[in-house]
Amino acid sequence: MAQRVHRPREDAEFDFILGMSTVPVLAYFTGAWPKAIEPCRVMDLVMGGIADDYPGRLTAVRTDITRCPAATERYGITTPLSYVLLKEKEAVAHGTGPTTIAEVRKFLDGHL
Repeated sequence: MAQRVHRPREDAEFDFILGMSTVPVLAYFTGAWPKAIEPCRVMDLVMGGIADDYPGRLTAVRTDITRCPAATERYGITTPLSYVLLKEKEAVAHGTGPTTIAEVRKFLDGHL
């Protein structure tokens, strides 16, 4: 995956990315267990496309729910393939995938 999507390895790194972002953050949550791997790869492609579509207007962050448990809990994530739009570290909208680029664009256009 290209650098256009951040991949924090722990909660502190996730919080650092949020603190440094001057634009809204689209955090999407993934899992690493066998049943989640393929759907999460599809979500990576979708979110990579979204990051390409919104340069300078959005920071995309791929968040593994096992590596960032505090962030997962803070934003009420209960399942992988969930995503949350954050403005100034506050959740303004939630969604659940799997989804398409068109659906995420519609989600974002209603909240950016």
